Amino acid sequence: MAWAAEDLIRQMAEGDADACGRFYDRYARLVYPLILRIVQDSADAADVLQEVFWEAWQAAARYDPARGSPEAWIVMRARTRAIDRVRAVRRRGETFVAPLDEAMAADRGDPAQRAADRVVVADVLERLPEHQREVIELAYYGGLTQTEIAERLKQPLGTVKTRMRTGLVRLREIMKPAT
Repeated sequence: MAWAAEDLIRQMAEGDADACGRFYDRYARLVYPLILRIVQDSADAADVLQEVFWEAWQAAARYDPARGSPEAWIVMRARTRAIDRVRAVRRRGETFVAPLDEAMAADRGDPAQRAADRVVVADVLERLPEHQREVIELAYYGGLTQTEIAERLKQPLGTVKTRMRTGLVRLREIMKPAT
């Protein structure tokens, strides 16, 4: 039986471990490549993935469908945890510079699905103006804060914030299913 994602979250909030397993099965393949791209280390990515779903299990009762879809909820948790991991590693003075090709090769997911997902993401990002796409890519794939992006691009922080917000609104419009 295919469960609606909102139902799975509700069941998780009620303590249903099987619902958590089904939620993981549904969304792990979505968030793992994002985590891996940000942390660039497969062991760290696996740890972060586990943390994300543990956190989702614990926070399921606080999920508010009015604030976003289950997909957006879990993706934002994954992104936040991955960036936290990158910052923690930076603070410890460690470096991880695995080439993107090596990091992507470490992903054990379905290569055809990964390729299709990359095409969709690249297509959607290409529809944005360069200045919006650049700040979004630095934030989501580079794990940089808006302040770090402003410093790197030598742009005012307000400009970066505006470009980020405008770009995300535009992405939402592009991705919105036709009704």
